[in-house]
Amino acid sequence: MAMATSLVISFCVMISLLGCVYAQQQPRAFFVFGDSLVDSGNNDFLATTARADNYPYGIDYPSHRPTGRFSNGYNIPDLISLELGLEPTLPILSPLLVGEKLLVGANFASAGIGILNDTGFQFLHIIRIYKQLELFQLYQKRVSAHIGSEGARNLVNRGLVLITLGGNDFVNNYYLVPYSARSRQFSLPDYVRYLISEYRKVLRKLYDLGARRVLVTGTGPLGCAPAERAQRGINGECGIELQRAAALYNPQLVEMLRGLNQEIGSDIFISADAYRMHMDYISNPQAYGFVTSRVACCGQGPYNGIGLCTPISNLCPNRELNAFWDAFHPTEKANKIIVQQILRGSAEYMYPMNLSTIMAVDSRI
Repeated sequence: MAMATSLVISFCVMISLLGCVYAQQQPRAFFVFGDSLVDSGNNDFLATTARADNYPYGIDYPSHRPTGRFSNGYNIPDLISLELGLEPTLPILSPLLVGEKLLVGANFASAGIGILNDTGFQFLHIIRIYKQLELFQLYQKRVSAHIGSEGARNLVNRGLVLITLGGNDFVNNYYLVPYSARSRQFSLPDYVRYLISEYRKVLRKLYDLGARRVLVTGTGPLGCAPAERAQRGINGECGIELQRAAALYNPQLVEMLRGLNQEIGSDIFISADAYRMHMDYISNPQAYGFVTSRVACCGQGPYNGIGLCTPISNLCPNRELNAFWDAFHPTEKANKIIVQQILRGSAEYMYPMNLSTIMAVDSRI
């Protein structure tokens, strides 16, 4: 709450006292779409193998129990909510998401999904991105029944949106197996262009559904995840092909977002350079208080990068010292570093503005 208070105080420099009171009394809703990096437990309600419902997931969460988050503790949406003084959003499938809780927003994310419908097919029942958008429409109907259609529209228009997609389209599609169907269909540059064109349709639909402030994260350095170091890296270095994929994808994503904003005539879509955010601590872990950015905290095999994180996996005793929690996902501490850049990062990380600037600008409206 301290961060929320400081943000409100800073707003008072720019807006009237009445506006400050309004900003305090009317916290904005928060909506989350995407994959396992931002899933807060939806997959716990599904018949899927992409789940984080066993120990030691959640070992550092306040309850010290698994919550469906692919983390030892809080994930990125949780940390954004905490920084802004908001309640954490509940999964859209949670039976607790009723009444006043609806006004906080909702998390629609589902581990294993991608931009493409065939991404993550091996995980069986997951909430693919267009299904997430359908659930967003149903959510709006539920809110309309609670506060009226105009109230629901205002809630969504004023809301903050986070969407994280793309990594699985490489890891769990194009590079899932040698000579995958997509790699036979497309060269890597053509595949990236295809992904960007399909993602543009998703984002345009999100806008059509009322989203007006959308944080869009690029992919991280995919080849540097412990799983990829173990399976594709040479002598523990980052996997070259997946790094090449990220290097092709991320700049084109930024350009697509710029084009969408120009078409709409407003800075709706905000680019978050997740690649740079991750590489800061991966390339120099000691500068951020980590002992290693190569070895996952929970796992087995080389770099703890093989297989799943389970109760019988190796488990590091101090999660503050590892940048990666499991074979693919950052620790809570690493997520905190990313969220600080989302909040306050320069134009190298956040374009055209960071989240603190968004909150200040929007408070004047």
